[in-house]
Amino acid sequence: MNSLFRRSSQLLIAGLLVAATPAVPAMAQSATDYPNKPVMMVLPFGPGGSTDPLARLVAQHMAEELGHPVVVDNRPGGNTVIATDAVAKSPNDGYTLLYTATTHVVNDVLMSDLTYDAFDDFQPVASIARSDLVLVVHPSVQAETVEEFIELAKADPGAINYATSGIGNPNHLAGEYFSILTGAQLNNVAYQGAGPAIVDLLGGHVQAMFAVPISVTEHIKAGTLRALATTGSQPVEGISVPTFADVGYPDLELSIWNGIFAPADTPREIVDRLSEVVATTLEKSEVIEALAVQGQVPWYTNPNDFGQSLAMERDMYASIIEKANIVLE
Repeated sequence: MNSLFRRSSQLLIAGLLVAATPAVPAMAQSATDYPNKPVMMVLPFGPGGSTDPLARLVAQHMAEELGHPVVVDNRPGGNTVIATDAVAKSPNDGYTLLYTATTHVVNDVLMSDLTYDAFDDFQPVASIARSDLVLVVHPSVQAETVEEFIELAKADPGAINYATSGIGNPNHLAGEYFSILTGAQLNNVAYQGAGPAIVDLLGGHVQAMFAVPISVTEHIKAGTLRALATTGSQPVEGISVPTFADVGYPDLELSIWNGIFAPADTPREIVDRLSEVVATTLEKSEVIEALAVQGQVPWYTNPNDFGQSLAMERDMYASIIEKANIVLE
């Protein structure tokens, strides 16, 4: 009992000494010195994909601002879960970051067995870019406008097949949201990626798709696909169709984004420093031009605003998934 008492007393005194030591100066010093070695930015997508070149360009310009390399580490697999889990479990020192996309929020709603929490285990650093979706149909579809398309779908529920790049992907959720808001029932046909989906759409095997504009713009110009409306708050450059808000469906505002996250409890001074670097990076003409080539626009938001938009987006996707009864097989 005496030894236990002495041990408890020692722990108590040690705890009091730690509590009495000012922690703020140490954190401030750490942030002031940051970074003093390379920063690793984990990308949950494979090399050569649409996200990879943009992440590398952003990393290059961030490195110029930070004065140390920012190394992109591709870790594809598990619908972004493998890489995201690794970053969630990384040290919260600002040297391991996650560059990810909309899937980050969707997985949080759709997957019940995640080994991390997309919100509790991460801090938003900054958003990078966003791209709206465009509803396109095969020319054989007898609809020139959204209203005509809705009437056509309502006349024969489930007869119109729309292509998606997989269950739970944003273009799938956009289609389900469209059905919920308009009452026009569409039938989802899921593919292993957007490429095969667009091929079948061009062949007339499916009739519609909510697509990333850059992937269908040339087909729209050639007349092999017809655009009806876009899902953003502003028209998409190069595609002369109204937004869904313009035609009476303001709630159908949905986009795909890229953004950077840090593990939870990363010192806020470091997070703010990284966010400022991203803001500067997105002002550079080379980055803006690279985004335009991919059909995206710069979309910078600070950690607080990014976090708030993610929370709202999560609520929207949760509602869609519940109402559409979407379940991963």
